[in-house]
Amino acid sequence: MDRNMRTVEDILRLLDDLFAPEADRWTAANGGPWWDGFYADRSRAIPFFVAKPDENLASYLDRGLVTPGRALDLGCGPGRNALYLASQGFQVDAVDLSPAAIAWAEDRSRDSAAATAVRFRCGDALTLTTTELTGPYDLICDSGCFHHLPPHRRISYLDLLDRVLAPGGYLALTCFASGAMGSELPDADFYREARLHGGLAYTPESLRWIFSGLMEVELRRMRDEPPESPLFGEPFLWTALFKRKTETETGTSARTGTL
Repeated sequence: MDRNMRTVEDILRLLDDLFAPEADRWTAANGGPWWDGFYADRSRAIPFFVAKPDENLASYLDRGLVTPGRALDLGCGPGRNALYLASQGFQVDAVDLSPAAIAWAEDRSRDSAAATAVRFRCGDALTLTTTELTGPYDLICDSGCFHHLPPHRRISYLDLLDRVLAPGGYLALTCFASGAMGSELPDADFYREARLHGGLAYTPESLRWIFSGLMEVELRRMRDEPPESPLFGEPFLWTALFKRKTETETGTSARTGTL
């Protein structure tokens, strides 16, 4: 007799197991090997294999919306955003499930003057942020991690933000845009079909609802950057900047009923 369900995490892991192993791109056990295969050939014509930062991330810094501090890069891949943030004065922790991606990022970092400002870690960010990477972080950068999570793992993601994002800190999110990229199935259908169909599309309204505990600073389509641009930009993505309220802002919201 199996009666070991006791915590929220027990339930989340049960839901994880409803998906076919080959559909799992978010756990170290299955997702790590999948992403290793994805990153194995560095010469592939994959848009985000380029050594360029996201255009929205550069824009936030150029406009002074975000200033240097401690940063956490979720699903860092070959490290393009992590190394850019380090070059702009951030101290960066960068995490990815894939050993191949981390090896590539470390290779790139050897050619960067900002390499000493980045710590690359291989593993599950949901786990590492309960042990080693405890923050607080002034900026959490996510370029393409969130949309590979199944619906129930949004709970874990929001818990991560609650644990390690500093009051007044920012979440810079890039994810699949509805009508352009990603699956638009209702959440429940992913469990019926036991797969995520390559990632989930989001609408602006759904992002605002999911991250309603944060203040929206900006939400727009990513700009389409030409090949010669020093920045990465693909219009099938949303870019969003959310801010965690400070205690003063939280108090103001409670009194006025506004963000």
